[in-house]
Amino acid sequence: MHINFTTHVIIMKTKSAFSERFKSARLMNGFSLQDLADALDEKLSRQALHRYEKGEVIPDGEKIYLLSKAMNVSVDYFFRDTKVELGEIEFRKLKKMPQKEASIIKEKTKEYLSRYLELEEILNLSGKFENPLKDLGAITTYEQANSAAEQLREKWGLGKGPIYNIVELLESNNIKVVKLDVNENFDGLQTLVNEAVPVVAYNSKKANKPDRIRFTLLHELAHLLLKFGEMTEKQKENLCHQFAGAMLLPEKTLKEELGNHRNKLSINELGSIKKQYGISMQAIAMRAKDCNITNEHYTKQFFFLFEQMNWRIDEPIEYQGAEESNRFEQLLFRALIEEQISISKAASLSNQSLAEFKKQYQPMF
Repeated sequence: MHINFTTHVIIMKTKSAFSERFKSARLMNGFSLQDLADALDEKLSRQALHRYEKGEVIPDGEKIYLLSKAMNVSVDYFFRDTKVELGEIEFRKLKKMPQKEASIIKEKTKEYLSRYLELEEILNLSGKFENPLKDLGAITTYEQANSAAEQLREKWGLGKGPIYNIVELLESNNIKVVKLDVNENFDGLQTLVNEAVPVVAYNSKKANKPDRIRFTLLHELAHLLLKFGEMTEKQKENLCHQFAGAMLLPEKTLKEELGNHRNKLSINELGSIKKQYGISMQAIAMRAKDCNITNEHYTKQFFFLFEQMNWRIDEPIEYQGAEESNRFEQLLFRALIEEQISISKAASLSNQSLAEFKKQYQPMF
């Protein structure tokens, strides 16, 4: 009787895990149950899919293979143990984001993190995150946001010069960075996973504008690290913008580049600073105003010019830096070469088929 009860519990847990993963994969692809049935050419009915999602039954291996192909996940995905619970997410720029799009973003974030955290568990890595600004009081002014950025640069040993790779910087300080291929209108998000692991995400569709990705990541970092006093959402967003600008281009550095007071700024001058520090020309102009180098009147003229020249989205001079981290891949090949995982497990953690993984990487082994 005891063995039967234990077996029953295991089966129920397996069904529950499968149903949860099944629903996550469906939402990640933006499918309704009928959409999924259509994608499967009705090889599985909507009613059968409904039973899988409710945890009433687990399909056989052949059906699981069909599901994995239709939803672009590995077979192993449906039975992965690593639990990922996202904290609260505010889609600040997209208050009216359709539920379907919000679900795609959340589930893609969870899927990547489940693989990342499982890999860290296998390697017994426990990089606990400590908020370096936890002792700061509530931020309510530009001066406080600027000071917070200066303190963070100091704690992370960044000096006053350019930061060449924001993604790598965050990952090296135990903040997971997720690259999402989602709705064009989405810029980024931040949250805590399992109430302990800080995460920031950005949209890979912005990859042709790395300066925008950099600013977005640091804006989300402000939301992650700082506490704010009583204020409107717009005021909070402005303070996060100011923090991001101060991280990319500290006030002292900016004054060394521009001088303490200017009546005008040159487009080529701003482009040169942009190429060195990876911050947009428009953000530099805002920094110059915030640091009292230029005044409000000139700043309005500057943005009017950018509007007239259609430079608000595509600035006349581009930043050529790359924003990337190879930490996940490094850990994957470390686990593989130390025989802590098999090639098939490495393929699964990469969300690839074994054949795809071997084709891409086996010549390097």
